[in-house]
Amino acid sequence: VQLQASGGGLVQAGGSLRLSCAASGSILSINAMGWFRQAPGKEREFVAARTWIGDSTYYADSVKGRFTISRDNAKSVSLQMDSLKPEDTAVYYCAADPKGPVVSERYNYWGQGTQVTVSS
Repeated sequence: VQLQASGGGLVQAGGSLRLSCAASGSILSINAMGWFRQAPGKEREFVAARTWIGDSTYYADSVKGRFTISRDNAKSVSLQMDSLKPEDTAVYYCAADPKGPVVSERYNYWGQGTQVTVSS
């Protein structure tokens, strides 16, 4: 399975961006997808996740009410990011097929990352 993330860019504070992540290859084992981010000098952190079974969503406290993760189809998810803040600046990674809790980094597959920069 390969994951291709897209949609990053530069936006002013208060603006919006939409990230997309599409999986290719054998997807039979995927039951959830998520987004993580890593800011300069910081560890990678959980942002959001959605499960296929039960259609449950999970969000980091820092993005609740501003970000929305959607399942576009069996192979892709999107992350709608509204009311962006400078502290949201990071490289965003999509991930698929978690081996443990969806909020952990224990995913089998990772995308290459896409840069999101929010200017003040």
